[in-house]
Amino acid sequence: MCHRLQLQSTIVTKLRSRHFPFLSRYTPARVSFSSFSCGRDLQMEEGKVALDLLVADPALLEKKIEAIRLAGPQKLQVIADFDATLTKFWVNGTRGQSSHGLLQQGNPEYDAKRQQLYEYYHPLEFSPTIGLEEKTKLMEEWWGKTHGLLVEGGLTYESIRQSVANANIAFREGVSELFEFLEERDIPVLIFSAGLADIIEEVLRQKLHRSFKNVRIVSNRMVFDDGGHLVSFKGKVIHSLNKNEHALDMAAPVHERLGYVDGPIDDNASIKKRTNVLLLGDHIGDLGMSDGLNYETRISMGFLNHNIENSLSCYREAFDVVFVNDAPMWEVIKLVSRMCSSGR
Repeated sequence: MCHRLQLQSTIVTKLRSRHFPFLSRYTPARVSFSSFSCGRDLQMEEGKVALDLLVADPALLEKKIEAIRLAGPQKLQVIADFDATLTKFWVNGTRGQSSHGLLQQGNPEYDAKRQQLYEYYHPLEFSPTIGLEEKTKLMEEWWGKTHGLLVEGGLTYESIRQSVANANIAFREGVSELFEFLEERDIPVLIFSAGLADIIEEVLRQKLHRSFKNVRIVSNRMVFDDGGHLVSFKGKVIHSLNKNEHALDMAAPVHERLGYVDGPIDDNASIKKRTNVLLLGDHIGDLGMSDGLNYETRISMGFLNHNIENSLSCYREAFDVVFVNDAPMWEVIKLVSRMCSSGR
């Protein structure tokens, strides 16, 4: 994904509040590069990132903002990853749990079996020597086995509630306000996750204490019997390598199963007609979430949470805006506000 760059100068990102009011409280970032490839030889002044936000090409970002603003909010949608994008990477001084990792099945034997699968397949997921086709089959195998263990081990919805209540997971500051701002303007939010939709719903319910009619989840959805026991999974498996808008048939309003949605929201056909995209993700692979959409303009915002010095160059190449240091969502809200404004 990253290409070798031939740069021998200090890049200074100058963000002028006249053009970028949503960046106004930040000072310029000075980052030194010297003929590096992704993850190598990146030298930064004083050995650290000096601020929470970087823009590789301010002129291009300005052009995209203006194109989306002129098209209007009726053409805009937001696509967001969940873990470490909407949620914090660090929670209470330790690594925050993922929506999949927080699940305690209530059966230690099966919790251990799922952990064994993780320890075997997780290194394969990031192996540079395994081709995409083979890796895709391995991911389908991993997810299939994990889902089978959840059914076989007798997972209940009560276990999900308790797991979330006991989990070390929290949303970034400003997530609720972002969702509310978008809801008021009928802008849909698609949360894409290779995890479990029912857990994500429960995290939203317990941590944000409300539902949003414009939010849909594209993730693996469980089917429970009348007694609250997991019996199967609905639809095709969504894993880490097929998480994109081709999976829109899996989308459902938040808490639809619990009857918390007051009214209808845009159908999937309508969502596909919204050809301007604000994409939020924490991995370069998350850029593929919009692959199934024939978009006109896309602004991508990457959240780089760890290994910053080695990864920053890749993220700057891949994303229009890069946030570091577990940044909150306030600047995202300012950006969306600008895109939805009627004037400059």
